[in-house]
Amino acid sequence: MRTAIVLFNLGGPDRPDAVEPFLRNLFSDPAILRVPNFLRPFLAWLIARRRAPTAQKIYEALGGGSPILANTNAQANALETALEAAFDANAGESGETSRCFVAMRYWHPFSDETAREVAAWKPDRIVLLPLYPQFSTTTTASSLADWRRAAAASGLAAPTHTVCCYPGEPGFIDAIVDLAKEPLARARAKGRLRLLFSAHGLPLKIVKAGDPYPDHVGETARAIAARLGVDVGVGDDRDEESYEICFQSRVGPVEWLGPYTDETIVREAGAAHAIVLVPLAFVSEHSETLVELDVEYRHLAETHGAAAYERVATVGAHPAFIGGLANLIRRALKAGAGSVTNDIGARRCKAGCACAMEVSQ
Repeated sequence: MRTAIVLFNLGGPDRPDAVEPFLRNLFSDPAILRVPNFLRPFLAWLIARRRAPTAQKIYEALGGGSPILANTNAQANALETALEAAFDANAGESGETSRCFVAMRYWHPFSDETAREVAAWKPDRIVLLPLYPQFSTTTTASSLADWRRAAAASGLAAPTHTVCCYPGEPGFIDAIVDLAKEPLARARAKGRLRLLFSAHGLPLKIVKAGDPYPDHVGETARAIAARLGVDVGVGDDRDEESYEICFQSRVGPVEWLGPYTDETIVREAGAAHAIVLVPLAFVSEHSETLVELDVEYRHLAETHGAAAYERVATVGAHPAFIGGLANLIRRALKAGAGSVTNDIGARRCKAGCACAMEVSQ
């Protein structure tokens, strides 16, 4: 039995001259730029042209390109090893062969490239595994829709199993908790702790349309905070240690989901708190962690008087996270062809929500 596992992520430009076409691909996605179809190509071109100079400076700080593909490949390799060990340990799955493939949404390898590679490998079954723990129409749904198109074009007809979302997956939570221990200890030695969970933002109109992403982010944050023994706090009556969920990376004039991470950091730094920031919606390092969080937001914290500023690393190929992904794959395979599963084994969202509708299309 040959099982192909396809890992999905957004991707990133791999060289300076790829920045503008990467941005153009991003804003050409109807899940991202929700305007009439006839307007989107022009607006995508315009936005990409205007944003490219600033984005190129960001990627210059990273050596000229994004590390996200290398990080995702490392996760794929670690997952292959974990699955091989699991299959070897289970006599009932002897003869099982699995291989991980990477498909990026906005830069190489695109779904079309990966689908052709998967088809050439001739799998007996396929597991689709988005590297977005929390579901959103802008990430998971977009990547899966693009894969369905590419798979059809490549003639892929193998039974397919889909992992929808896993905001509370135990291995995912264990990995973040483990990575947070040392930053928390350093911060607590310097002042009153404020634990900030930062996730990529969404335009508020997308949230109001039913996107379950904020609820999933909240689930992840609550699970981590409970393990770390930190309570949610409100206003001036917050506990000695408290946490808050906030959202980063907003662009443009539209209203975004808040509170905003940069404004929250300024507020907490102004109170001389020791800030520990957890990027709980990203599973690999890229521009929004290595530049936005590590450089820009650190500068905000330090200039506004924070007692400390610590950033927890993304889970990357942490053994607990990889083990959690392996468990998700095994659960998906047991659920049968055409299944849509998550970290509790069934769709977590109420009937009619975007998560249930988009994945099953």
